Amino acid sequence: MAAERIPGRVWIIWAIGVFAYAVAVFHRQSLGVAGIEAGLRLGVGATGLSMLAMLQLLVYAGMQIPVGMLVDRLGSKRMLLIGAGVMACGQLVFAVSGGLLDAIAGRILVGCGDAMTFISVIRLVNVWFPERRNPLIVQLTGLLGQLGAVASAVPLIQGLHHYGWTPTFLTAAAVGGLSLALVAVLLRDARPAEAAERPRLREAWAEPGTRLGMWTHAATQSSSAAFLLLWGYPFLVEGQGLRPATAGVLLTTLTILGMVCGPVLGYLAGRHPFHRSRMVLIVIGSTAMAWTAVLLWPGQAPLWLLAVLVVVLAGNGPGSMIGFDFARTFNPSARIGVATGIVNGGGFTATMSVIAFIGIALDLRGGVGLDAYRWAFAVQYPVWILGAVQVLRYRGKARRLIAKLSEDLEEARDTAEPSRPCASPT
Repeated sequence: MAAERIPGRVWIIWAIGVFAYAVAVFHRQSLGVAGIEAGLRLGVGATGLSMLAMLQLLVYAGMQIPVGMLVDRLGSKRMLLIGAGVMACGQLVFAVSGGLLDAIAGRILVGCGDAMTFISVIRLVNVWFPERRNPLIVQLTGLLGQLGAVASAVPLIQGLHHYGWTPTFLTAAAVGGLSLALVAVLLRDARPAEAAERPRLREAWAEPGTRLGMWTHAATQSSSAAFLLLWGYPFLVEGQGLRPATAGVLLTTLTILGMVCGPVLGYLAGRHPFHRSRMVLIVIGSTAMAWTAVLLWPGQAPLWLLAVLVVVLAGNGPGSMIGFDFARTFNPSARIGVATGIVNGGGFTATMSVIAFIGIALDLRGGVGLDAYRWAFAVQYPVWILGAVQVLRYRGKARRLIAKLSEDLEEARDTAEPSRPCASPT
């Protein structure tokens, strides 16, 4: 429709925001491909490297709500500039670090700047794009942002092997500087009139749609994220007896299918907004069913069943993005940032919890073997059950709120003076 035609400058603004997000993902993933070199340079083992990664994620998750409030007050452009600068400084510190404390400082800065980026880009989408297009654009934002993860793999590995630690991470810091420059020159931040009001955390938290989004993100993201970030590869190799190359193909397939699934689910969510919670429950239920089939299979699961698991897990990331659409739908523009922060923080808190509990369960069961992995991955069931219950709970609250608002609007129309002219029937 003509009313939904999007000007070219809006696409340019969005493209700059997506580039900033892809660079943030590039910084976030850079430690993962430098693990061996980091251990040798810093003189630490697996525990020290795990601490680096966990501190970065903890900072990211812990800053979601404060950053959301700042985005609502300062706008997306300022926060993207600050985030890009902080991440570039973090990579600079990491490049010259010679000990664990220096490296920790660098990764904390990276996590801090990373936390400012995605929320800011989501706010840009909410401000500039029509409501019906919003779910699809959010999915495309997440999809294209993952190109940063691709860029952090081969180029960084090649750089470390050919040029060494410091030149490689100085180059990474320079990429952050490029992102900062593009945002400063090309990005335009629209601040709606409502944004003049101070965003209130309490009001955003009290909104049922915000908590519906938070539980959506937590229950759908955690399984695939834990699988991709840490436990999928050892589960497939040590637990299921696959060759490393086969396990790598399955993990790569999961990522690619997730990129394909995102736009499809975003389109459906935009076309059928009243069925979004059903989509979420389907994602949760299918994930639980696929894991149940794998974990209860007598002996090691056949490759075809593991492929089915990967296909199902591919819907987790796109399913979690529906949580941000709930936050947008039920909150005014003045508090979109803080509502998005609540949703994102809930999802990453659930992911870190699942990662930690799987590790604890593995240690309690001896650490290796199919039986140990079965018990370890069973810790996901409470997350799915609690998430599904809370999605149903807050879906009901959100629907009752909408019904009450509709009744109040009808009552106001009925009691209006009949002689007063009405500018529009809507």
